[in-house]
Amino acid sequence: MNKGILYGIGAYLIWGFFPLYFKAIQMVPALQIMFHRVVWSFFFLAILILLKKDWPRLKAQVDNPRVVLVYTLAACLLALNWLIYIWGVNSGQVVETSLGYFINPLVSVLLGVVILRERLRPLQWAPVALAGIGVLYLTLQHGSLPWIALALAFTFGMYGLLKKIAPLGALYGLTLETAILFLPALGYLLFVESRGSGSFGHLSWNLNAVLALSGVVTALPLLMFATAARSIPLSLVGILQYFAPSVQFLLGVFLYREPFSLPQRIGFGIIWTALLIYTLEGFLERRRNAHIVLAPAEPGD
Repeated sequence: MNKGILYGIGAYLIWGFFPLYFKAIQMVPALQIMFHRVVWSFFFLAILILLKKDWPRLKAQVDNPRVVLVYTLAACLLALNWLIYIWGVNSGQVVETSLGYFINPLVSVLLGVVILRERLRPLQWAPVALAGIGVLYLTLQHGSLPWIALALAFTFGMYGLLKKIAPLGALYGLTLETAILFLPALGYLLFVESRGSGSFGHLSWNLNAVLALSGVVTALPLLMFATAARSIPLSLVGILQYFAPSVQFLLGVFLYREPFSLPQRIGFGIIWTALLIYTLEGFLERRRNAHIVLAPAEPGD
């Protein structure tokens, strides 16, 4: 099997099993987990940069105010996404967090149309509208917006939008993002420690180790994903991305026994149908374009 496919599957499976990781340290407040994730990720990424001897290249980019602004906004969106996700998982709402990442691809499409002025093919509008109907149905049945799912979808969608215009690769970009958040994160963790409410160092040795490993757990799938994205077709990346929310959904329903009522099944079913239509339309369009490109020219053309 293509190594790119293996890296892609590995990245999405790690993301899919994230609830197991965060449930293991659910006694730690979500804000502390998020900032630990920032601090340990920065240390891990900084070591990788040192090993590659690429600090001069990264430093040259930091001298550009526009680059710093883009990555500061990206860092804030990523931190917010991490915080909402951790809080959602540890408050027993794994199913709704999975919904956020099922919706995310269609949110990215919507942001591309509204902000980047990208044009959708006629058949692409149908799944976008259908997903909207699914979210509206879940809202009416639940009595309130599925805000965790929507917040996750839009924060990660906006993060992806910024990364689309950002100049750095995955390793350098994530290093800069965590570097921007590092001092506020470290300051907060030292503050809660001074108040006697810090968690690190006050847990069992294995839970302290789990918390410290959050840097590797965060950075590794992102780097695997970057490798996969460079070596396999984008259409295949698009299909693989559903591994993560599918695993999260199965964990929520079958392992954590979260309620999955008939209205939720209908709402999720509408959204899954929308995703299926969107994926099939994209696949068929790419096949059609490939046939046009590969078709031999007629004599006299």
